[in-house]
Amino acid sequence: QVQLVESGGGLVQAGGSLRLSCAASGNIFSGSTMRWFRQAPGKQRELVATISSHGATSYADSVKGRFTISRDNAKNTVYLQMNSLKPEDTAVYSCNLISLTARSFWGQGTQVTVSS
Repeated sequence: QVQLVESGGGLVQAGGSLRLSCAASGNIFSGSTMRWFRQAPGKQRELVATISSHGATSYADSVKGRFTISRDNAKNTVYLQMNSLKPEDTAVYSCNLISLTARSFWGQGTQVTVSS
């Protein structure tokens, strides 16, 4: 069983930055695809960013140029650097691990609130 623990959320003013972290237990992290999702109140969950086991990245159009996903396999950790934050970025952010055998694991989520 893999456990994912997010950290780094909080309250920030518009235009500010936050860095989210997601630490994974176990020994499957390096071969797994990692994703960050977010869900705002009353809205559907949205895929924000993906990083493959080889480091290939992709982003939602709404965050391109502002957010950067990265990973440190030595620390079993994936990061989401969020710059130029906007009030519409306010949401609960969750990390997701997809293993080589297509098993999916989720973190508990961390709240990001951007004030205008």
